[in-house]
Amino acid sequence: MTGLADGMTAVIFDFYGTLTPVSPDEAWASNAATLAAVFGVSPAALVAALDESFAERITGAFGGVRQTMQELADRLGVALTDAELEEASRVRRERQEAMFALRPEALAVIERLREHGLKIGLLSDCTSELPDAWSRLPLSRVIDAAVFSCVERARKPDPRLFRAVAARLPADAERCLYVGDGGGGELAGASEVGMRAVLLAGPDWHQTHTRRADGWTGPRITSLTEIGQ
Repeated sequence: MTGLADGMTAVIFDFYGTLTPVSPDEAWASNAATLAAVFGVSPAALVAALDESFAERITGAFGGVRQTMQELADRLGVALTDAELEEASRVRRERQEAMFALRPEALAVIERLREHGLKIGLLSDCTSELPDAWSRLPLSRVIDAAVFSCVERARKPDPRLFRAVAARLPADAERCLYVGDGGGGELAGASEVGMRAVLLAGPDWHQTHTRRADGWTGPRITSLTEIGQ
């Protein structure tokens, strides 16, 4: 391999906005409105509860989907019946899993990297829906080690997460290429443990005003297909 993967033994990917397209703000708003209807609250109230609980949810503080929906209901002052709680959990899973669709080129890029002998890792800041669905996703069959923040009870840029995925591959951190959209300080976190980090900033990244790279001045690419060229 040449280019960014030159000398590497593993490539570690972020999930949301990297292996998946960046979700536009409109998609997040639609998801919130659908779930808010189940809770019987305004979309704005639900978004506020989701925002306020984000750090807790991605570090697994509430447990699984049903427990999380109950926690949100409590914070919103809503008394849900068992049936309503089950419906809220179903809607949440359905909407989150709709966001698991990969970029069209993602699997082909990973397969090419594997053909060249590189190990493939995944490190995602995520809520419990992703690890719950992981074994059902085609991606799981081509990933050698996956680390999820909600399982590890830590979020990026905690160095323990980056060291964990390297250890589980296994690979030396210094010979891992980390690819991400820059959220959560992930590129600096990867660099801190010795990984080679690169920002994926394609057209969808630029079109979404909430995207940022936290001051990243290192290498960047506009497509996953540039890895290994």
